[in-house]
Amino acid sequence: MLSMSNHFRMAALAAVFALAACASKPPPAAPPSEAPPPPSAPSQVQSNVMPGSVQDFRVNVGDTVHFEYDRYEVRGEDRDLLQRQAAWLQKYPQVRVTIEGHCDERGTREFNLALGARRANAVKEYLVSLGVTSSRIDTISYGKERPMCTESDESCWAQNRRGVTTITSGAATS
Repeated sequence: MLSMSNHFRMAALAAVFALAACASKPPPAAPPSEAPPPPSAPSQVQSNVMPGSVQDFRVNVGDTVHFEYDRYEVRGEDRDLLQRQAAWLQKYPQVRVTIEGHCDERGTREFNLALGARRANAVKEYLVSLGVTSSRIDTISYGKERPMCTESDESCWAQNRRGVTTITSGAATS
């Protein structure tokens, strides 16, 4: 029978071997005569945007997610954008935001105000689940009162069913 300290030593030794097996060697340096590989697609737009500014957030991260008709769940295709928002907000911890919930023109004013609030809260909860402090995020519902598009068709309604993250304070200014 092995003693407790022998079990600990064996576990530690196994962990060291496991970590050593995961280590990788850096790739060899390319000879100076070879041209550098083509650049990959940039993760951010290259511009004269000041890092940490409202414009940086809008241009390089994105501020709007969309929702299905009468729904408030964050869609799969919008999770990447919210992950970028969370990373940006963690990089700039002094920034405070308000999540605006919006709806299309269908439904009563009261129904859409409630749905807009659920949409704004869904975005907030997702950002909080990614590590953003909830005290930095406020929510507001505008219901159907601030449409992006005023046509009465599905493509327009889809644009109006949205959650918009607006920076309210703490952003860099030029």
